[in-house]
Amino acid sequence: MDLKKILVPVFGAVLAIGAWRAYGWGGIALVSGAVLMWMLLHFNRVTNVLGRAAINPVGSVGSAVMLNAKLKPGANLLRVVAMTQALGERLSAEGEQPEIYRWTDGGASSVTAEFANGKLVKWTLVRPPQQEDVAAGGPAGS
Repeated sequence: MDLKKILVPVFGAVLAIGAWRAYGWGGIALVSGAVLMWMLLHFNRVTNVLGRAAINPVGSVGSAVMLNAKLKPGANLLRVVAMTQALGERLSAEGEQPEIYRWTDGGASSVTAEFANGKLVKWTLVRPPQQEDVAAGGPAGS
């Protein structure tokens, strides 16, 4: 079970009780206003990230190599979508854990990311094989 789902409401209740004991209804109004502001800021961030992601095709990224360099374990899916500015191409079944997404750039390089409970666990960079010159010594005709 995720401990955050329990601790956040308990912390909110303790904060509300402390505000009530210290300032009465004014304290409750202050705590309620602060919680509402935090919720509005979070909602605003989510809508901005998803609005930018809606413009780009699903599973696209400017540079898969740069995305690979920026990823860090524990990053949440919203942060990765903000980095790529596109929703990932879903490779896992709906509701299945871990969730697997792929982002591909114009050069056919791709990053496949695995998320467990919404947190980035591991990722892999796949680059297409490079075309080698026909003549190993240089361009043809020299």
